[in-house]
Amino acid sequence: MDSSMFIGTWWSLVPPLLAIVLAFITKEVYSSLFIGIVVGALLYTGFVPWDAFNAIFDIMKENMNLNILIFDVLLGMIIVLMAKSGGSAAYGNWAGNRIKSKKSAMLATTGLGVMIFVDDYFNCLTVGSVMRPVTDKFQVSRAKLAYIIDSTAAPVCIIAPISSWAAAVNSYVPEDAGITGFQLFLRTIPYNLYALLTLAMVLFIIICNFDFGLMKKHEINASHGDLFTSGAEEFQNFEDEDKPNGKVYDLVLPVAVLILTAIGAMIYTGFLGGATNVVDAFAGCDAETSLIFSTFVTILFMMILYLPRKVVTFKEFMEGFVEGFRLMIPAVAILIFAWSLKGMGDALGIADFVGGVVGTSASASVIVPAIMFCVAIFLAFSTGTSWGTFAILVPIVIAMFNGTNTEMMVISVSAVLAGAVCGDHISPISDTTVMSSAGAQSNHINHVSTQMQYAAVVAIVCVVGYLLAGIIQIWWVVLLISLAILFAVLTFIKKREEKKDARMESANA
Repeated sequence: MDSSMFIGTWWSLVPPLLAIVLAFITKEVYSSLFIGIVVGALLYTGFVPWDAFNAIFDIMKENMNLNILIFDVLLGMIIVLMAKSGGSAAYGNWAGNRIKSKKSAMLATTGLGVMIFVDDYFNCLTVGSVMRPVTDKFQVSRAKLAYIIDSTAAPVCIIAPISSWAAAVNSYVPEDAGITGFQLFLRTIPYNLYALLTLAMVLFIIICNFDFGLMKKHEINASHGDLFTSGAEEFQNFEDEDKPNGKVYDLVLPVAVLILTAIGAMIYTGFLGGATNVVDAFAGCDAETSLIFSTFVTILFMMILYLPRKVVTFKEFMEGFVEGFRLMIPAVAILIFAWSLKGMGDALGIADFVGGVVGTSASASVIVPAIMFCVAIFLAFSTGTSWGTFAILVPIVIAMFNGTNTEMMVISVSAVLAGAVCGDHISPISDTTVMSSAGAQSNHINHVSTQMQYAAVVAIVCVVGYLLAGIIQIWWVVLLISLAILFAVLTFIKKREEKKDARMESANA
C-alpha cells in the first residue's frame, strides 16, 4: 500500500487521537500510547510490518530528549534524598504548624508555583516535592495537588518574560514580522486569556472552597484519608520521620540551591550564546543544560550537607540514585512514549495538514483570534506539545496580517499561545501534564480527567473573550469582561453544587 496517501492528510490525526481515546476508555496510558505509535508506524510505512517495526525505533530515538530524562532522574534522586534525610517530614511539620488550614496549604502551593516561573518542568517537580508533605497533612487529594501544580506551571511560564517559554516563542517569530519576538511576547501577555483566567480560577476555587465534577469525588475521598482514589500503588513512600537529625533546612537549602543555580546557569549560558543583558540571556539560554547542571550541583551540595552530620549514610545516599530513578520510571516511560507519538505525527505530516487547513480557511477578520484559539487547542491536544503548536501556528498568524494590523496580529498570536497551553493542559500525552502528575505523585489519568473538566470551563470563556477581543481590541476591557464571565460561571456552578449537596443531605436525613 502506498504510504503517501496517509502523509499530510487527516490520517495523520488518527494515531494521537486513538491514543487519547484509548487512554480514557482503558484508564491505562502506557498501552494506549504504544498502540497509537504502532498504528502511526503502520500508516507511515504503508502497512509493511518490518518497515513499521524499524520506523518505531528510529522515530523513538530521533525524538527522545535525553537531557530531560537525565534531569528527571537526578531530580528524582533529590526528592528521595530530601525525604530520606527527614527534611521533607521536618518541613511538613514546620509548615503544618504555620499553615493552619487546607485553604492556606493550597494557597501556599499556588504562591510557590507562581514564584518558580523560569521553566515548567522545573516548576512541576519542585513544587510537588516541596509542598506534597503539607498538602497531604491537610488531606488535599493528589489529583487536586496535580491540578494546582499544572495550573501554575505552563500558564505562569507563558506570561513570564524571563522564562524558557518566552525564549521559545521569541524563536518562532520571523525576522520580517515588523516586530521583534520579545516585543511581540510582551504584548501578548495581557491578551493571554487562558493563562490569566486559569490562575484566577485556581484562586477562586481555593478561596471559595468548592469543587465539582470528578475532582469533587477525589476531594471527598481525600477527606476520608484516601489521597489517591486510585493509583496509590504506583508510588513509594521514602519519608523517614524517625531521622533525629532531619531539619527544615535539609529541604529548604537544597531547593534554594536548585533554584539559584538553575537561574544562574540559564543566565550564564545565555551570555555564552552572545547575549548582552539579562533579558536577552534568558531568551537565548540553554535551559536543558542549565537544569541538569543545577541538579548536579544540588546533589553535591546535599552530600556535603547530609553526610558529615550522618543524616543519611553514604550507602543510603548512593541508593538514592536508584530509588530516584525508580520514582521517575512512570514519568520517564510516559514521556518516551509521548515523544515517540509526537514524532510519528511529525513523520505523518500532521503539521503540514493543520497548517494547510488553517492557511486556506482563515481570513483576517474579527473571528480569527477565536478560530486560532480553537485550532491551537486541537493541535496541542492531539500532539501533546505547546511548543510544537507555537512553531506551526505563530508564523501562519504573522503571515496572515503581514504588518497590516499589528493589534489583531498580537491578539491572534496571543490566542495561539493560550490555545496551545490549554490543549497541552488537557492532553494525556503532554510532557508537562506528565510532569505535574509525577510532581504530585498522582495517577496520571486521575490528573488528566479531573483537570480536563476545570480547563473546559476556562476554555469556553476564552472563546467568548477572543470573539470580543477581535471586536474591541482593548486588552483591559477584554480581560475584565472575561474575568467577570468566568466568575459568574463559577458562581453558578458553586450554587448548583451547594443545592445538590443540600438535596443529598436531606435525602440521607
